[in-house]
Amino acid sequence: MVQRANALARDLGFPLTREEAGPDRKNPSASLPGVGLVLAVLAAGCHGGRIGEIGTGVGVGSAWLASAMPADCTLVTIELDERRAAAAAGLFAADSRVSVLAGDATDLLPPHAPFDLLFADGGWRDPGGFAALVGLVRVGGRIVMDDVTPLAVLPADSPLRATDVKRDFFFGDSRLISAEVVLPDLRNSLLVGTRLR
Repeated sequence: MVQRANALARDLGFPLTREEAGPDRKNPSASLPGVGLVLAVLAAGCHGGRIGEIGTGVGVGSAWLASAMPADCTLVTIELDERRAAAAAGLFAADSRVSVLAGDATDLLPPHAPFDLLFADGGWRDPGGFAALVGLVRVGGRIVMDDVTPLAVLPADSPLRATDVKRDFFFGDSRLISAEVVLPDLRNSLLVGTRLR
């Protein structure tokens, strides 16, 4: 499934790496293999559970999640771009456990909550939006965000050394216990938080 999603991304010109997305990293890109492996590990434990994803892209992260989640688990993934959502829906057409929705996750995701695992892969940078994500996850559930640069490789003058909205959210929200997971390439990391209350 992941190979098919990667091939679809290539066919549609959807970047598979942050470098392909451009130097400003404002364009979306697919989930890196290291992120995918962490998602698969977390999804595998969602027996009878519900997984949510914000920012389907063309379905690479979704493929990692769906390929590892138990048969009694469901995945709801939301993509703002209708063309990408349609492509991902085609990719998962044969898997009744996966629902691909096109539109704004702010409106479409809450009716499907609470989630056991939420992969917030959209380009959100709003602290208020981040805080609202916690309410979509059950106590004991997890939130994951990628596209983080480890502090050790940030340039000395990077403003992210002083404040990073993602890190501020994960390590500043008292409802979460969080960790940063640095990927094997040592240039990318992801944040994982478990809801405590």
